[in-house]
Amino acid sequence: MGTISHHLSLSILCSVDKNARKPNKQKLHCVKINGTKSSNNVQLLSQDNNNNHVIAISPCVDENVSVFEQQNRQNIPTKKQLIDPYRQGIVIEDGVGYRQTVVVRSYEVGPDKTTTIESILNLLQETALNHVWMSGLLSDGFGATHGMMKNNLIWVVSRMQVQVDHYPIWGEVIEIDTWVGASGKNGMRRDWQLRSQATGLVFARATSTWVMMNEKTRRLSKIPDEVRAEIAPWFIKKQAIKDEIPEKIHKLDSNATYVHSDLKPKRSDLDMNHHVNNVKYVGWMLETIPDEFMEKHQLSDMILEYRRECGSSDVVQSLCEPQQYEGLLKTGIDQQYNNKHNHIGLNGNSFSSEILERKGLLGCLNIGPFSFTHLLHVKGELKNEEIVRGKTLWKKKINSAPFHS
Repeated sequence: MGTISHHLSLSILCSVDKNARKPNKQKLHCVKINGTKSSNNVQLLSQDNNNNHVIAISPCVDENVSVFEQQNRQNIPTKKQLIDPYRQGIVIEDGVGYRQTVVVRSYEVGPDKTTTIESILNLLQETALNHVWMSGLLSDGFGATHGMMKNNLIWVVSRMQVQVDHYPIWGEVIEIDTWVGASGKNGMRRDWQLRSQATGLVFARATSTWVMMNEKTRRLSKIPDEVRAEIAPWFIKKQAIKDEIPEKIHKLDSNATYVHSDLKPKRSDLDMNHHVNNVKYVGWMLETIPDEFMEKHQLSDMILEYRRECGSSDVVQSLCEPQQYEGLLKTGIDQQYNNKHNHIGLNGNSFSSEILERKGLLGCLNIGPFSFTHLLHVKGELKNEEIVRGKTLWKKKINSAPFHS
């Protein structure tokens, strides 16, 4: 998570009588933009038929003044805070963790009135940033500390896993805990837990791995001693999801079952790093899954492996392949789970969803869980560069018809 400074460029077109009184002209020179006064910034563009002047007002604001006023508006703490009343946040875990209380908004739920996975990911990102905010270490960057800004460093996520047991509903009050720890010599791990404030029921858990990148060279970087001294006191040994040997996510090719091409980022998809926010990636991945499947199933587990950034000019292709169903069904379509993999098969064999569908058995076996492999890559003439590989695991929605043997 890093930042790139934004420079506002604004022009206001208007008509002014050239015989207007001086006081009015003086007011025109004092137009305020973002709380700053602009002066000597009026340029004559043309003259219309009524002898009026068409002018453009472009703010030439002193950079130091702009930065100062921006900091005042953001009100970024310079010291550690224990309570954030505006965000309903408090410090926990002996002063190094963070808990935020949120209410599920109407725009965060889907047609079934439950929170979408994209909304959950946005909440994870928001609480992570607010955690750094409360620490007093936040510069004006996207989660970057003061030491990181000095060294032109930003955080980039390399891997993320989210497990969802239950989806919060519209209007529900949830608590989100987040904390950080070390990941190897030059990485950081961030974990989350979401639960109901009313019952304490855990909705979801998530973990992620972050590395540092030089903002200018776009190369990965070691953690400088200055930055390590800032963040190390916040590290704790606690895991929302236990470490396991990661299962390899195989790269898909153009022969994938589902393909969605020519995906182009919109301006609204870009974050403060000027590249596509990683939450958008998930939306592109899920768009390839057929509607009839999405209507009856919900995401229960997701693993993402990030490979490169996606810029505003990139054209993206989303590939998706149903996983094979493994396990054992000895007689007919009797149900039996493999406790290790929780996958389904027939007579000890593995079948793809297409084969099951041809046999007329896919509808009978839709109790789940089912899994898909995903790939997002940039379309190019010479090579298709990978953006993210993913794997999703799904289960039957509770309100869907039960399985009948």
